[in-house]
Amino acid sequence: MAVNAGVPVFQERGRLTPVRRQYLRIKQRYPDAILLFRLGDFYETFDEDAHLASRELEITLTTKVMGKNLKVPLAGVPAHSLESYLARLIKKGHKVAICEQLTDPATSKGLVERDVVRVVTPGTVLEPSLLDQKSNNYLVAVVVEGEEAGLSYVDITTGEFATTQMPSGELALELNRLSPAELLTPEGQDEGTYGSMPSPDGADSLVTTPLPLSAFEHETARQSLLNHFGVATLESFGCANLPLAVRAAGAIVEYLAQTQRGSLRELDSLNTYSTGSFMTLDYQTRRNLELFQGGRWGNGGPSLFSTIDLTRTPMGGRLLRRWLGQPLLDIGELTRRQDAVSFFHSNLMRRENTRDLLSRITDLERVLNRIRTGVALPRELLGLKASLEAASRLPALFDEDDAQPISWLRNKIRPCDDVVSLIEAAMSPEPEGGPGDGNVIREGFSPELDELRLASGDARKYIAGLERKERESTGIRTLKVGYNKVFGYYIEVSNPNLSQVPVEYIRRQTLVGGERFITPELKEYESLILNARDRIEELEQALYRHVCSQIAERAQAISSLAEGIARIDVFSALAQVSSGYGYVRPHLTDGDGIEIKGGRHPVVERVIPPGTFVPNDTYLSTSDAQMVVLTGPNMAGKSTYIRQVALIVLMAQIGSFVPAESATIGLVDRIFTRVGLQDDLATGQSTFMIEMVETAAILNQATSRSLVILDEIGRGTSTYDGLSIARSVVEYIHNNPRLVCNTLFATHYHELTQLANIVPRVRNYTVAVSDEGGDVVFLHRIVPGGADKSYGIHVAQL
Repeated sequence: MAVNAGVPVFQERGRLTPVRRQYLRIKQRYPDAILLFRLGDFYETFDEDAHLASRELEITLTTKVMGKNLKVPLAGVPAHSLESYLARLIKKGHKVAICEQLTDPATSKGLVERDVVRVVTPGTVLEPSLLDQKSNNYLVAVVVEGEEAGLSYVDITTGEFATTQMPSGELALELNRLSPAELLTPEGQDEGTYGSMPSPDGADSLVTTPLPLSAFEHETARQSLLNHFGVATLESFGCANLPLAVRAAGAIVEYLAQTQRGSLRELDSLNTYSTGSFMTLDYQTRRNLELFQGGRWGNGGPSLFSTIDLTRTPMGGRLLRRWLGQPLLDIGELTRRQDAVSFFHSNLMRRENTRDLLSRITDLERVLNRIRTGVALPRELLGLKASLEAASRLPALFDEDDAQPISWLRNKIRPCDDVVSLIEAAMSPEPEGGPGDGNVIREGFSPELDELRLASGDARKYIAGLERKERESTGIRTLKVGYNKVFGYYIEVSNPNLSQVPVEYIRRQTLVGGERFITPELKEYESLILNARDRIEELEQALYRHVCSQIAERAQAISSLAEGIARIDVFSALAQVSSGYGYVRPHLTDGDGIEIKGGRHPVVERVIPPGTFVPNDTYLSTSDAQMVVLTGPNMAGKSTYIRQVALIVLMAQIGSFVPAESATIGLVDRIFTRVGLQDDLATGQSTFMIEMVETAAILNQATSRSLVILDEIGRGTSTYDGLSIARSVVEYIHNNPRLVCNTLFATHYHELTQLANIVPRVRNYTVAVSDEGGDVVFLHRIVPGGADKSYGIHVAQL
């Protein structure tokens, strides 16, 4: 008998089993996905899918007879373990089509009906175990036409859906900010169009999914959006006159319609945004400032996010992460955020009570969308109820007159008491299993269900007493009443006692040691039990779907509540970290100056022993002190200091307090960093080439409102060439009228200190060193002046 590794070329009806023909019909529609085909208690894979699943999941590869003279490769996983195996496939970048049994095998006449209910891709994951609670899982679509680009993104686990149109040169920046789990592109689009992008955390690589060009056609995309939202125009969404933004958003809707096989109820709004409303942070800056991933203390070391993230809810954590990735340029909105942080900062008891309530609130956004997509478990509904009960106590904390700074949030945290009452009335407080298992719907919610349970219970009680009754009436002390799935309920009598069996017993099965019988009465009660069980399962599932549907009707109110809770969580968390570590409220201006007294690095001060970090001042102004040339020995703290300034500015522009004694920050439109040494062997770029490419990008893209951080420019080549390059960069930034931006330039070229005598807005600073009696101590204090020694021997000794 031949073993067929791929899809068989012969598909004659008579030579294949019905299940095989059904499988092939379905697989033909999903050639690019691993098809998990439900067969009883297992999800099976066949043919090449089986080879792939066996290899990726490390499961047994076997064969199955599926036709005359036909064996096909097979590998399966238990249905109850689907989520763990699915996680492994998705993390490796595979697309998985889940094919379910749509009819009950026990009652189906002929072949069980099956179909794909969902296609899971890295960007369409819903399972909580596959998601980071405090990170969004973005599916992104992009389309480029000439000098313009459209980008749209969605997180189907939270319902966040947004679109924008921008210069194509900014596309890589936005993609790096979003770090998509999956990228949708038009077929044939050059991947180089999107620039260099890192892979999402935990993934082997970024998954790019090409879609037919028709999915990105303007009229097709526009119609998809109109149909989805049930509107006649896109004017209210703000994207009607942004054709590329419409094309990207429409492609997402089309893709989700194909993969999710549902109504996409979780996407109930579309936000059109402008990248010009936020500070620009490129990939190098995010990496160098260690905003989300720490590197200096090894992989998984502290980042700015992990250091200041004291949020209590997943929604708050995701919001804080988004704010760190998109610092604001709007002083009005920043002031409103600062006022809210100040409120919690100055009200200790209010803050503690708020954070206590927040700790009892689950992930409202993701639970709501699991309910709307029909995959929520009963325990998640109970978690939603407990969360809404805790949330209902929040408004009372902000009733007093002094709560004015956050009064604008009150409309967003309105209680959802009707949802609480519904879940309380409908759901068993301790559900066992899923809907249909018999103990999910609370007693009293459905009279019909109560009657069925009562009838089933009475019948079970009868059968439980039947064994005693029959032993007494027959005199057979070893008589047993049992049950199995094949024969149902039966009476078992051992061989020595067969002569005592009553004539009304009907023989059903002969065993080695005895025989099994039924009676008309036993069969009647068995029918009552089994029919009631089937009806209970069917009714419970219907009631559960109804409850979920009723909750989904209140989605807008719950979403608004989740948004308000996320903001309160972030504000109270920022107040908590500010209070605990001595942060101050910065003064924000539209000017170009940066003045920081006693500034500290927010991450480093938490890593080293408490009280040992040395604070330092900073003064920058394009009018008189535009550039700081910072010299001093290695390991003295130059890199920490210049990063510290950038982080304080960034924190100020998300509305946070900052680690300093005082700070006045003129808003910056972009932070550039060029720090560190690394080769890019994959592209054949040396350390020096990378340094020059990144430096050139800064010189070409910076504006007079940017903050530039440069560390050791020119060290990747000879001393003379490096010094010449470093000096040229300083003079270019200083003299070019398009730039003239605030700059911190750390260097080991002491000769650059002479520039302060030539160009007027350069100021020399150095790291103080104590050198007495040959004992060298780095004081980590930044003081005016230039270094005259490198202390290389002393650093080597350290």
